[in-house]
Amino acid sequence: CEIINDSDGSMARLPQLRDFSKKYGLKMVLVSDLVRYRRNRQALVERTASARVPTIHGKFTAVSYRSKMDDIEHVAFVYGDDLDAVSGDDVLVRVHSECLTGDIFHSTRCDCGDQLDMAMKKVAAEGRGVIVYLRGQEGRGIGLGHKIHAYNLQDEGRDTVQANEDLGLPVDSREYGVGAQILRDLGVRTLRLMTNNPAKY
Repeated sequence: CEIINDSDGSMARLPQLRDFSKKYGLKMVLVSDLVRYRRNRQALVERTASARVPTIHGKFTAVSYRSKMDDIEHVAFVYGDDLDAVSGDDVLVRVHSECLTGDIFHSTRCDCGDQLDMAMKKVAAEGRGVIVYLRGQEGRGIGLGHKIHAYNLQDEGRDTVQANEDLGLPVDSREYGVGAQILRDLGVRTLRLMTNNPAKY
């Protein structure tokens, strides 16, 4: 169902919809309201397993999660005496988007692998913290194939944003609601976010 403007038959936009709801005494809900409601009231992730994982930075506990929305698996690397160590306030956190080329193959096109390594060092030095690793967000959410295609455009002088736009793709389509749900499941109430991208905050 779609509401159209009487004047020209075009699709009604938010200002017209507000007028319409007011005129007829109707409640109006935005999609963003529904998303916010679901994030606050429904568990959109499911904890599936956990195990100790020794790393060069110390012993972390890997906690795997499955998103109920798209079945993508994510992981939280928790540092502390046990999982309860990160329950509470003022927890050092990094939310890291999957980057196969940077994290695994150490591509010099990005500093993702360095950021992940630095975050693990800082969390271990702090003695308490969480690294949330969000999978399925390769290349700012455009996917591995598109990201590699964008590399060719970058070789021609385009930056990351321009290359995505040239391909008709969004500049950044990553979504962090799953990360927030993971942190809530771990008991994190307030945090200190390590980020090179303030827009994530």
